[in-house]
Amino acid sequence: MPIKIPNSLPAAETLRQENIFVMTEDRASTQDIRPLEILLVNLMPTKIATETQFSRLLGNTPLQINLTLLMPKNHESKNTPPGHLKKFYKSFEDVKERNFDGCLITGAPLDFVKYEDVDYWDEVVGIMDWSKTHVHSTIFLCWGALAAYYHFYGIDKYVLPEKLFGVFPHTVDCKHSILFRGFDDIYYVPHSRHVNVRTEDIAAVPELRIMSSSGEAGVHVAMTENGRQIFVLGHMEYDPETLKNEYDRDVAAGKPIHIPDNYYPDDDPTQPPVVRWRGHGNLFYSNWLNYFVYQTTPYDISTIR
Repeated sequence: MPIKIPNSLPAAETLRQENIFVMTEDRASTQDIRPLEILLVNLMPTKIATETQFSRLLGNTPLQINLTLLMPKNHESKNTPPGHLKKFYKSFEDVKERNFDGCLITGAPLDFVKYEDVDYWDEVVGIMDWSKTHVHSTIFLCWGALAAYYHFYGIDKYVLPEKLFGVFPHTVDCKHSILFRGFDDIYYVPHSRHVNVRTEDIAAVPELRIMSSSGEAGVHVAMTENGRQIFVLGHMEYDPETLKNEYDRDVAAGKPIHIPDNYYPDDDPTQPPVVRWRGHGNLFYSNWLNYFVYQTTPYDISTIR
């Protein structure tokens, strides 16, 4: 879907340089079709990078998407210019009376913070609850998935012995799922976190079905029966150098960090990283948009319940 984003959003120029079809507001207004309304709840501190990554994935399919950006009102963002936030982001108060075909709730660097101690926890809980009646299909990502597991099902996170850091092989457990249509027997996903959830805790919830997993990283994707809620641990949206930037940052700060697994040729950080996740990342989000949003969402978006 050509993705409709504000003409001056920094992601627009980046995606044009990558040959990804971007439709500006001016051109979109001349097309007599209903675009898919997608809400991106961006909890990441590096908001411009994150909005570009998801715009890239959502813009790689054939229909029109109208992307709305949202951030927590009760949190001060220190890594994004205030002018950018004021110009492009909405608050929950701005959108809570609207319905959306799809929603993405991102991760955040909050591994060691208790959920209830997060300064915008109550607001995120409100958004998660609201999504069940105002969004046709919601993807909860990384910390967003951990928070949703905890809020909806009481599944708590646990701290790993060392950081899960690198690009890991995964397999599809539910072989006939249309969410994974076209996937190879093994696909790779970047991970970067200090916590995880237990497979047996997810498997014990009758409403959840484990769709894919990794021997090293655990459950990758689980979802409810109808795909209204999809939980994703890992980062198929990452840029080629996202893990490199994290590694270089921690090395420069003297923090304990190992070379990301399956990322550099011969584990040599002086060489360019090998990207082995982008194809499946594009396919995953294309399948979601097609089968779980476009094919099943009501034409009259106001009837979403």
